[in-house]
Amino acid sequence: MTEGVDLTMTHQVDITKHLQSHRSIRKFKQQPIPADVKEDILSSAQMASTSSHVQAYSIIGVTDQEKKRQIAEWAGQQSYVEQCGHFLVFCADLNRLEHVLSKQGVETDSFNHTEPFLVASVDAALAAQNAAIAAEAHGLGTVYIGGIRNEIQKVSDLLNLPDLVYPVFGMCMGYPDQDPAQKPRLPQEAIYFENEYPTYEHIESHVEEFDNVMKHYYEERTQGKRTDTWSDMMVKTLGEPRRTHMKSFLQSKGFMLK
Repeated sequence: MTEGVDLTMTHQVDITKHLQSHRSIRKFKQQPIPADVKEDILSSAQMASTSSHVQAYSIIGVTDQEKKRQIAEWAGQQSYVEQCGHFLVFCADLNRLEHVLSKQGVETDSFNHTEPFLVASVDAALAAQNAAIAAEAHGLGTVYIGGIRNEIQKVSDLLNLPDLVYPVFGMCMGYPDQDPAQKPRLPQEAIYFENEYPTYEHIESHVEEFDNVMKHYYEERTQGKRTDTWSDMMVKTLGEPRRTHMKSFLQSKGFMLK
């Protein structure tokens, strides 16, 4: 050990700096990702926390270029889905568990309830975040693609997903061909509270502060062409219902029937 150097503390600092340097990448070099790197990313995804060890998720690697092109179109003409080095679809998966129980002679309707749906969705998200962190550690860039839920039935059919499996989101990964500025986040005082949730009056000033930060961020990023505040963006994003087909689709796949 190097004298006078706390290697444990150095390692911790490296990890937190890595976590805090995340940026979404939407332009990728035409450079293939080595097979051992992909395997390492998947191994990292598998080591994410999982509720009661159920591992209620599956990952579809979409390597067929025509399928990537189709998903890119359905996701809202997001061309980077087609152009990225590798595209993953993270699925909440209760189908495998249903088969496991059935083989043990246990027939149950428990998978139709809302709690297993939540468990599977969270498991998929945790695995995906581990994958993103691992990919970035290998020098890759990533971006999540929630747009696959725009045409979720078509995506599900394209990937041949059975009942009790649904695509939560996709993820592009590849070697970055851009160096975007890091997008700011809400002040910590707006998202962390001790012991109880405060009144909105406690949070409001921090939201207003963040509105000014985001307005300045977009002004600089677009040379004055955009002046949106965060609140403006939330009105555009959430002011009208979106993807109203989701409930009926999920129920058609056997989720949340009870």
